[in-house]
Amino acid sequence: MMRPRKLVTVSHSYVVTLNRRLANEMTRVGAGRWDVTAVAPSTFHGDLGPLVLQRDASEAVNLEAVRVFLSRSLHGFVYGPQLRAHLSEGVDLVHLWEEPYVLSGLEVALMTPAHVPLVFCTFQNLAKRYPPPFAQAERFVVRRAAGWIAWGQTVHDTLLTRPGYEQRPSRFIPVGVDVEHFRPDPEAGQAFRERLGWASEGPPVVGYLGRFVPEKGLRLLMDALHNLSTPWRALFVGGGPLEAELRAWAERHGDRVRIVTGVKHAEVPRALNAMDVLCAPSQTTPAWKEQFGRMLAEAFACGVPVFASDSGEIPHTVGDAGRILPEASAPAWTTALAELLESPAQRQDLAARGRERAMSRFAWPVVAKAHLDFFEQVLQRGA
Repeated sequence: MMRPRKLVTVSHSYVVTLNRRLANEMTRVGAGRWDVTAVAPSTFHGDLGPLVLQRDASEAVNLEAVRVFLSRSLHGFVYGPQLRAHLSEGVDLVHLWEEPYVLSGLEVALMTPAHVPLVFCTFQNLAKRYPPPFAQAERFVVRRAAGWIAWGQTVHDTLLTRPGYEQRPSRFIPVGVDVEHFRPDPEAGQAFRERLGWASEGPPVVGYLGRFVPEKGLRLLMDALHNLSTPWRALFVGGGPLEAELRAWAERHGDRVRIVTGVKHAEVPRALNAMDVLCAPSQTTPAWKEQFGRMLAEAFACGVPVFASDSGEIPHTVGDAGRILPEASAPAWTTALAELLESPAQRQDLAARGRERAMSRFAWPVVAKAHLDFFEQVLQRGA
């Protein structure tokens, strides 16, 4: 009987337990064929302060901690020298969940033994020119890699135009979602609305989930709702620099608007279930376009209808399970919202289509299997 292949997956994001879901699902899906080890920082500087690696006894993956340095910079941080041992002891393939142009990506590529295939993954969906040393890092990592994974179709399409990428096997694989944690739960949604002081009966709730920043399209959504004559309520969940502007707008609409900040990830399914439609009116800028839209997959999993703009990756994420609207037309959003809010049948249809898309495309076991299938392809190609 052949021994399981040893897969080592490296990512600074693994310092957070929730972010190790891919590694754990690859362990479960690949049981008997793959022996998976996740390498994570022992500590890492997050947006709100230091993060310390927490171990969960229920996890399936082997978890190894290493020190990191300069972790205040996602581009400039590096792993400690003990990483080398984890990349060389009987390893069959290294999976690098760091961008190829950052210094930690270069470090992993340099430390991985020459005979071990390296596969990196990337979210970069803009054709950027990097300054030294990041441009050189990207070129080296791409040359060293045996393959690469794009977290979006637009990522894949964009990077195929960059030197070297087209010479390596590649695969578009979407980000996953926990379809057990994110699931339809009308009772939880009603309880969430009641905690906000809304009656159980009332107009449909138009929802927003994400950062309160201009590029997420909050101003377009405010304009669309302001001009909507159909009865509505609006729930904004998130936080960011536009909060004051959003609250000033909300005051003009009285009891129809609720703004909730500081919601932990465990509470997000309840917030989504309190919505009758999730709106994602993202706006493309010269420096940014939507890379995936995690809230879209989470809304699908909760059976919440989705309206989203045509920015970046969104049309590929949504497919035919939601409604795609022009990112620059508030009147189009007003018209579409009126149609949806006045049609329970349309909301029910979109809810069912979204849940099916979440189960068949974004469920973590599906995403993990796609990764392992690609790794098998890379290994067979190099055999």
